[in-house]
Amino acid sequence: MSEWIEIATADECPPGTSIERVAGDRMIALANVDGRWHAIDGLCPHQGGPLGTGRLCGTVLTCPWHGWQFDVVTGRHTISPTTRQTVHEVREEGGRVYVRLAGGYAAAGMEQPG
Repeated sequence: MSEWIEIATADECPPGTSIERVAGDRMIALANVDGRWHAIDGLCPHQGGPLGTGRLCGTVLTCPWHGWQFDVVTGRHTISPTTRQTVHEVREEGGRVYVRLAGGYAAAGMEQPG
């Protein structure tokens, strides 16, 4: 099981914004949707764009390079149901934000069953 990794302070990512952070060997896009934290893999699968520096509108994060869009709750691309980013667990404690890196289907680039 993965350990919790501190990646930001809560004030670094106010509601309605996203930021880019490194956790372990992964780039993470951390998003604050109305006070709820979400984290997905931060490199866009199109051409490696920095998702965390993109525009967050509701739960949709848009890559600043070519406009690919992902739901930060599910990790799914907004158009292609087979394209998704791995979703990571996030928690906040004492104003610090932690992520636990996920594995499994999405991390291996495979479609999750069901």
